Amino acid sequence: MSNLIKSSHVVSLDDLKRLELIQRIAPVPQNISGSDTDGEGNQAPDVETQTLKGRIIADAEHTAEEIVRQAKADAAELKAAAERDAEAWWQSRREEDDRAREEASRQGYDEGYRNGANEAEEQLKRQYDERLREAEAIVAQAYQAKEAIIVEGESFLVELSCAIAEKIVQRKLSKAPEMSMKLFEKALARRKEQGVIVLCVSPSQFAYVQAAKDELALVLDAQAELQVVPDASIKEGGCIVRSAFGSIDARVDTQLEAIREQLLRVAAHRGEGGEPHDAS
Repeated sequence: MSNLIKSSHVVSLDDLKRLELIQRIAPVPQNISGSDTDGEGNQAPDVETQTLKGRIIADAEHTAEEIVRQAKADAAELKAAAERDAEAWWQSRREEDDRAREEASRQGYDEGYRNGANEAEEQLKRQYDERLREAEAIVAQAYQAKEAIIVEGESFLVELSCAIAEKIVQRKLSKAPEMSMKLFEKALARRKEQGVIVLCVSPSQFAYVQAAKDELALVLDAQAELQVVPDASIKEGGCIVRSAFGSIDARVDTQLEAIREQLLRVAAHRGEGGEPHDAS
């Protein structure tokens, strides 16, 4: 609050001393009558004293009013400053709160993003592992199907090859009977015992073999006797050699059947995993 007051409103020190002296010498009577003297004969204050007193009172009132006005102005200014300070404080708190909320939101977003990224990564990994297992199962099934197809194909090829070989052999033997004689000699050479040895041949080749009986007997023991008989169960080129010690089946179809069974056994062994095929 300002302590300055205009000089025109200040009572001088001389006036104050003069007023105090007048009040001590001639105090104002309590009951004022219409005469210039009271009951004790004292003289009333003069006009100058009354004028000075009135001016002092007016100055004092004016000064008091000025002080009150200045106090109100100072109070208003203090109130406005306090309101500005309070508003500034609240603004700073709001800004701090906003920054705190933004930071919390950002931290929450970052944490949520990290959690989401980790969860997505785990989910992708699970999906990848599942796809990988499915792919491995499909590949394994494909290999099994491939092996089954190969085994079936090998079996079919064995059957087909044996059938073709049988026809080729039969055709060759029918066109070249001397080849049959080689086969007969080879079968008889396996018998070295004495006694009767019977050579069973195809009825279509009986006459030819009977004519060559002596030549075929040369491969037998000298004490053995060779007999040639026709057998309807034997095809051209094949024969059965019988003796007291057993028989030898040298039929072409029987030999081809043995070869076919062996090839089929090998193919089945591969299909069971004994000898896996090339995966390429």
